[in-house]
Amino acid sequence: MTFREVAAVRLDEKKSKFYAHLYEIDSVDDVAAIREIHEKLYKKAAHHCYAAAFGTFLDSRADGEVGSPGRVLAEILERHGLSSHVLIVSRLFGGIKLGPAGVARAFREAGNGVVTEYEERRKAL
Repeated sequence: MTFREVAAVRLDEKKSKFYAHLYEIDSVDDVAAIREIHEKLYKKAAHHCYAAAFGTFLDSRADGEVGSPGRVLAEILERHGLSSHVLIVSRLFGGIKLGPAGVARAFREAGNGVVTEYEERRKAL
């Protein structure tokens, strides 16, 4: 297993915190290791939603969260042509319900934010 984190951002939305991380991966087996890292890193997170793309393989998980955030994250990977990456967002609930649309929007913003950060870093090299 070899993977590396290429970008990370935090989004605050109505007291909830969304920690988005983007990883480059060498195998689909890296996904499980990345999930384990996030479960330890963000122990208080209610949800660890992700999308993974490797070649023609595409997978996403909502981890019980409303608003289909896994699918939202998968769409971001596809739109940006990221085919050997995992996009994972861990949510720490802040006590205010966002509803399905608000959750999807927050995950989309966090996911787009981390991908934008990654693309800006690549341009700077």
